[in-house]
Amino acid sequence: MAILRLEDDTTYTQLSDIQRELTPLNIQINTWKIGNEPQLNALLAQDMLSDGEKVTVLKGLDKYFEELATTAGYKERDLVVLHSSVPKLDAMLSKFDKTHTHADPEVRYIIAGEGIFGFVRPDGSQVELTVQPEDYINVPSGVEHWFYLTSSRSIKAVRYFTTTEGWVPDYTDTEIRLRRDRVVQ
Repeated sequence: MAILRLEDDTTYTQLSDIQRELTPLNIQINTWKIGNEPQLNALLAQDMLSDGEKVTVLKGLDKYFEELATTAGYKERDLVVLHSSVPKLDAMLSKFDKTHTHADPEVRYIIAGEGIFGFVRPDGSQVELTVQPEDYINVPSGVEHWFYLTSSRSIKAVRYFTTTEGWVPDYTDTEIRLRRDRVVQ
């Protein structure tokens, strides 16, 4: 269940409230059920996954990819598995914990763990959205944002792509004023 926090510490947990607050950015957020398939849930409970296990997880959730492919032209998906034992995790995450935009949408389906997306709204205010299992988020191209892990330092997310060329962050100079669950490094 996603949690949205505004700069004045107002917090929203109802999906309809979160959707309303993110409307000025055209961000789509929804709940996509994972289901109760035992093998899939056992894999999601593991910290690390082999390449073969990642394929099994992706195939188990492909109904969502097929829908995106049909309705929005998505062509690829992969599974990112981050946890505290991943070598050079902090260096990898440092690419995304500063304000930036992308040329293509950033689309994620969180299937385990949690992370925080921060956004700069058109009026200059900032919000942070904690995403958790079964949260689907589509951040349109050009939306100024940042991302970091919560103190759990663990997330599994399916990433969906129309193309991979737009995935280079274009950094902005906007100062981040929010850091709800920031891990000090």
